[in-house]
Amino acid sequence: MRVCLVINPRDGQNLSKLTAILAVFAAAGWKTDVVLKEYGGHTMELATNAATKGYDQVIAYGGDGTLNQVVNGLMNGKKHKSILGTLPGGTVNQWAAEVGISQDPVKAALALVSSNVRKVDVARVDVTSLTLHPSVQKEQQNSIVDTQEKKVDAEKEKTPPGARQYFLLMAGLGIDAAIMGRVNKNLKHHIGIAAVGITATEKLPEQRAFPVEMRVKDKANDAEQVWKGEALQVVIGNTRRYANTVEMTADASIDDGKLDAAVIIAGDPLSTVQQIASLLFRRKPDNSTTEFFRGALLSICVPASIGLQLDGSTVKLKDFLSKSDYKALESVGDMQKVMVAYQFSALPQALEAAIPRTYTGSLFENSDNDEASQSAQKDTRNTSSQQPATSSKNDQRQSDEQQNALIEHGRKVAVVGVTMLPDKKQSYIIAGTTSKKSTGESIPVAICVDDNTALLKQTGELASAIDVEHLEENTEIVVEGKKSKRGVIHAAHMVI
Repeated sequence: MRVCLVINPRDGQNLSKLTAILAVFAAAGWKTDVVLKEYGGHTMELATNAATKGYDQVIAYGGDGTLNQVVNGLMNGKKHKSILGTLPGGTVNQWAAEVGISQDPVKAALALVSSNVRKVDVARVDVTSLTLHPSVQKEQQNSIVDTQEKKVDAEKEKTPPGARQYFLLMAGLGIDAAIMGRVNKNLKHHIGIAAVGITATEKLPEQRAFPVEMRVKDKANDAEQVWKGEALQVVIGNTRRYANTVEMTADASIDDGKLDAAVIIAGDPLSTVQQIASLLFRRKPDNSTTEFFRGALLSICVPASIGLQLDGSTVKLKDFLSKSDYKALESVGDMQKVMVAYQFSALPQALEAAIPRTYTGSLFENSDNDEASQSAQKDTRNTSSQQPATSSKNDQRQSDEQQNALIEHGRKVAVVGVTMLPDKKQSYIIAGTTSKKSTGESIPVAICVDDNTALLKQTGELASAIDVEHLEENTEIVVEGKKSKRGVIHAAHMVI
């Protein structure tokens, strides 16, 4: 498999385990090219280039913002056939938590090389119109350009560089976008989610309710469901989790061709307290102060002053407009006087994503019919009770001398994690660390175990495949085998 690993360095934080990650990929037989983000918007360019070059998989190594940039790059790529992979390396890592990917990048790499490929929906956002608020004088309406007529022509052209029109997880209009747009990125890299909390404390008192008009369709020709009111926050979900703890759109599926929306409506102080309590204790919004919608097309009209975030990162309204439209918008002066109509569209199964084989959640509507998942479970059952084939000498217990010699002279490895390769029965990769003999320095390795590996227990008894699968973190094993420059050891003998 040809893989492109797109890394957000985050001041070097995401480079510390790169050697260990590449060792796991090499052990799986992957040919990996590494590219680093150097400036804002660069990640999307790198992902677009990777998709255009036809990489089998493009892996986002960073947070949800990095993942969003890679999704946009893949959607913009000419070939657009690359699988989306993920290694968590950000502040929240909501997608990783959603599908059960370990927060440890090395363990996540192990899950990635044995993952299932699943088709997922992607959401797209467009600006369809700009209109003056009804309270503004009628003679000013000529200053705003209706973009609806220009939309068809715009779609024939390439997406403007830097414009992020797609999201995988969630979009937000209101408080969240206002807060995320003001978070200090350097502070966020150093203290994590606490930086968001600091900004929220500063900005929440400034937030006010805003008018919302919601139009919902299942298909382009279906009748519209219309709702109007005052809101504090609008969330459009392709997935369920929000801020990694709250299920704002708890019934969303990522392969149903629809988007879910939750509108937290403005109310009196008591209803606000109820909503906060529900989010804190139930991890879900309170039904009495939230309106829920579902459809393939959601048109949401809000004041131009209301910010928009996609997958946790703010986007600028001007990125969706032509220069002339944005100039006309600026001429009004007060953004609250202009209403923006955003159209959120579900693109059914528009992308293939690598999902851990161990994922058992309900985010996928068609999970029960997933052949790859059933096949993976069957392979696990078949191999867990077997042991790798060994030479005839292993039919008898090894002598104490042979055992002691292997333990004394073999390479001692502390286990980090284990995965079974799905396309190779009775084959495993063990990620771990060992000490460099010359310096004592700890170095990462990835051990390949297959049917040619002689497996023994510390007691001298023969070990089986299930013993390899159940190796726990920090367990010390002894390995004999040639080590490559990439840190891959093909185990001839191993004591566990």
